[in-house]
Amino acid sequence: MLSSAPSSTAHRHALIAQARQTLLADGAAPLRAEVEPWIARSWQRCLAQGMDPTQRVVFEAVSAPALRHSLEQNQALLRAARPVLEQLTRAIAGMRYFAILTDARGTVVDVQGHCDPSDPRASSIGRVGIDLSEAAVGTTAIGAALAELQPVWLHRGEHFLDDNGSYSCAGAPLFDPQGQCVGMLDLTGIDVPERPELRHLVARSARAMEDALLLQRPHALLLRMNWPGSTLGGEGDGLLALDADGCVVGANSMARQLVPQPLRAPGAPTHCSDLLAMPWTMLFDAARRQPVQPLDLPLWSGLRLQALAQWATHPHRSSAPSHFSPTGAAPLVSTPPPVAAPLREAETALIRQAVLDARGNVAEAARALGISRATVYRKLGTPKGP
Repeated sequence: MLSSAPSSTAHRHALIAQARQTLLADGAAPLRAEVEPWIARSWQRCLAQGMDPTQRVVFEAVSAPALRHSLEQNQALLRAARPVLEQLTRAIAGMRYFAILTDARGTVVDVQGHCDPSDPRASSIGRVGIDLSEAAVGTTAIGAALAELQPVWLHRGEHFLDDNGSYSCAGAPLFDPQGQCVGMLDLTGIDVPERPELRHLVARSARAMEDALLLQRPHALLLRMNWPGSTLGGEGDGLLALDADGCVVGANSMARQLVPQPLRAPGAPTHCSDLLAMPWTMLFDAARRQPVQPLDLPLWSGLRLQALAQWATHPHRSSAPSHFSPTGAAPLVSTPPPVAAPLREAETALIRQAVLDARGNVAEAARALGISRATVYRKLGTPKGP
């Protein structure tokens, strides 16, 4: 059984090469299980740009002003990524892979890990300022991740250009707190065994960078959210950052999947009451309670999530999110602000408690109190729901 593995790998590579020849001859995407659809799409884009698999690859740097502009524009990303890159390179130290961080155009802005300077195949791509976009060097994990906006794994002959056939690489796009792609993370090895599991590692590391990018943005309250039954505090949490007025400062990828964002004009703010079917002030009340307890989070769709409301302890500090660790565990810290919360009327406190007892169902709380739903919203100072 062990001796058949190299033969099986060689057979698959032969099928991949045959699929690429089919594409070159017919101009149609090959319908083979060995070639993922996104790879075929990348090959087609390379053909459309007039590339030929046998052409020489020249890894060129962008101009000095362009690189300076990219580094200036991506300072927040670089700060958020650096601690995660340090952990990531320790994880891959024995695998002969190194990490590359690019901006949204595919320009290298950071390189970490063992990039052998004596190997021109490594030194040619492992330099800040090199253009590794699909338009410049054909199908790579870098260009494909930026074009497809999904994690990818690319091995040897799956590259479009023959000169890139010694590389194996995993890539994942990076999104800012508003959901815009700002770059990508890549793991590259040269003449290394196939390691498709690196796609999961690079995707996990990219999400950790996104979380750090969100957490370094000034905010008043952080909501960690997930489906009921999930353990809150781990790397799979959705993160929603709010300012003191309940407006959404940003969200990570998981939060955008859990709580779809309403359509807004560019630059228009989103209030958390547009997303959650509960008085938004209850989130701040929940954060004041010690110890921190999970909060039932109703959505306007009728679905329910669970959440932890936490005060922002260091909104300006850049660090790797604590949930990016071998155990995936994160300390659940919720420290109230030093200024005491203003006293509220007993009536308002009673109404809030009724809404809490009703698990966020305002109509049910209103019936229990014998008042109208509109009165509940007016007393709590929250927008009236649909």
